[in-house]
Amino acid sequence: MDNLCIFDSHSHYTDEAFDSDRDTLLASFPEKGIRRCMICATDLPSARACMQLAERFPALLITAVGVHPETPDAPEGYLDRLREYAKHPSVKAIGEIGLDYHYEDCDPAQQKRILREQLALAKELNLPVILHCRDAMGDMLEILREFAPLQGVMHCFSGSAESAQEVLRLGLYIGFTGVITFRNAKKPLAALRSVPPDRLLLETDCPYMAPVPYRGKRCDSTMLTETAAVMAREKGVSAEEICRITAENAAKLFRCEV
Repeated sequence: MDNLCIFDSHSHYTDEAFDSDRDTLLASFPEKGIRRCMICATDLPSARACMQLAERFPALLITAVGVHPETPDAPEGYLDRLREYAKHPSVKAIGEIGLDYHYEDCDPAQQKRILREQLALAKELNLPVILHCRDAMGDMLEILREFAPLQGVMHCFSGSAESAQEVLRLGLYIGFTGVITFRNAKKPLAALRSVPPDRLLLETDCPYMAPVPYRGKRCDSTMLTETAAVMAREKGVSAEEICRITAENAAKLFRCEV
């Protein structure tokens, strides 16, 4: 695909998986058509790391700061820290935040409290949110309705087509990863087909979720062409068009140039 315009709307380039070649990899992206990457925090230390990395690649990277639901606890005063971080020029969203009930030792009550606090902060700061939801769609939708209308994205969407429509009604975009390339991806593909092009985002969630034929390997933004090809097939357009549309959508959501 020539003349690509790719916006990876969800990545984790501060992850230790990139320690050996992070700068070289990121420096190679512009010539491969990757115009922007949103790098997402999961806690306060990773938020600082995201901002520091964005300072080294200001034309490529933007950041989201927040506390992930799998983080054991949000430290005292974390909202004030996030509020201060949000002043950094690279910060364009609050995230990655949400609910994750996958593990038996999770604390749903604590997760819901922290999610509500960060949604309120995003509203206060007029920033979009980047939402994580695993095995918790019912509670997630209930909380999101409290804060609707919303600006943001439900990332790595794994719900049904019916849930996707509810997410859209709340005002959110929906992001899809390499999961849609997997052989057993019937549910996410059905959800994808239900989402209009102007509400779609393309993402890696790297270093995780590598698409076929790279499944099992470290994922990075260069692999988005595989995800875009499947998205294009389902939408009946070219992969280049999918890249262009999703880049424009991400730029609009995160209020940045691409």
